[in-house]
Amino acid sequence: MEPARTHRVVVIGGGFGGLFALRALRRAPVEVTVVDRTNHHLFQPLLYQVATGILSSGEIAPPIRDIVRGQPHTTVLLGEVTAIDLGTRRLTVHQGDSSHSLGYDSLIVAAGSETSYFGSDELSRWAPGMKSIDDALELRGRIFGAFEMAESDPEPARRDEWLTFAVVGAGPTGVEMAGQIVELARRSLRGNFRRIDPRRAKVLLFDGGSSVLPDFGPRLAAKTRRDLERLGIEVHLDAMVTDLDDHGLEVRFADGSARRYNARTKIWAAGVRASPLGVTLAEQTGATLHKNGRIDVLPDCSLPGHPEVFVVGDLMALDDLPGVAEVAMQSGAHAARVIGRRARGAEEIPGRPFRYRDLGSMATIARFRGVAKIGRLRLSGLPGWLAWLVVHLTFLTGFKNRVSALLHWTVSFVGRGRAERAITEQQVVARLAIEERGWREP
Repeated sequence: MEPARTHRVVVIGGGFGGLFALRALRRAPVEVTVVDRTNHHLFQPLLYQVATGILSSGEIAPPIRDIVRGQPHTTVLLGEVTAIDLGTRRLTVHQGDSSHSLGYDSLIVAAGSETSYFGSDELSRWAPGMKSIDDALELRGRIFGAFEMAESDPEPARRDEWLTFAVVGAGPTGVEMAGQIVELARRSLRGNFRRIDPRRAKVLLFDGGSSVLPDFGPRLAAKTRRDLERLGIEVHLDAMVTDLDDHGLEVRFADGSARRYNARTKIWAAGVRASPLGVTLAEQTGATLHKNGRIDVLPDCSLPGHPEVFVVGDLMALDDLPGVAEVAMQSGAHAARVIGRRARGAEEIPGRPFRYRDLGSMATIARFRGVAKIGRLRLSGLPGWLAWLVVHLTFLTGFKNRVSALLHWTVSFVGRGRAERAITEQQVVARLAIEERGWREP
């Protein structure tokens, strides 16, 4: 008599949903394979600090293999899932110049999301998003390169263009990025140049809505806007960005008027869309696929008609939950626990419904300024910033990364240094070539 085969679990994605699923499966009687296009888990909320020279990429992107080194039943595959066949329970995984098939008994789809340009993807060449290490490093080259180009440009009008930074989107990512560019220009780069004064840099923040940080409530939103404007950031609300080019952007306002702003560096923080795998899953299950790419799931996070397949994080649509890291963490862990109990014969179908516990939202505005919404508690200023600091230190993966991040924050926020400022002439020249030709390298 052949021994029973161990239950096979495949996790697609090593982000917050995938990582917390892996942690919840570490003692389950299963074999786990995690498939991701990169070899690291990315702490996306701190990407803007990589882009502005505070943290290194390694501090927010530990290798997945290192994270699961104590889980001998977990295998890591560097590759991209290009197809899912729910009928045969097999995936197609593309690796390098080849593809192969991978079977599963249970599947957790934690594929996350990508930057959305709302149907105008050609705008990406002028305004990179912030969803990957590549994005953050490209933005670092553009931001620091802008000051270098302004220093060497003898034409005052062009110099002003180089010293103007436009951030599109006034959610947490956009607000944090705008605040850190101001901090960089006013504090960290002071005295570094001879022909320009970095403090003259202008930061413009645009959003099509009527408020910054709309999910934080009117009081914190108003407080945030006042703090941004006190820092010298121009906040433009009810302002829809309609076009971008190498020298600036076109903006249409709610009253029907339009205006052009000259800015050589643009940053897109305006929206996200779920992974394209949602389309594949919707076609095979009949589940509703929403405009933002999210797919409806059952209360236990599984797909209709397929209790063995769970969709978590940014890809799932359930109870109007937001696309934030905490939802991904909790839903990934929930799906893994359901699978673990089933593998032990202790869970029925359907599984227990997912119950989200809202632990709050927070964002930094600048040094020692932040906002936090935790239950009924509302914090701003230094208390809000300290709450942000504690939470982000807690959720960074690895003791070494926490210590390193804390040291860099001390240097940047108590002092005025930026440890990660290295760029090359090649980065700046490559950017100019791309802008002149009107295309962006893949």
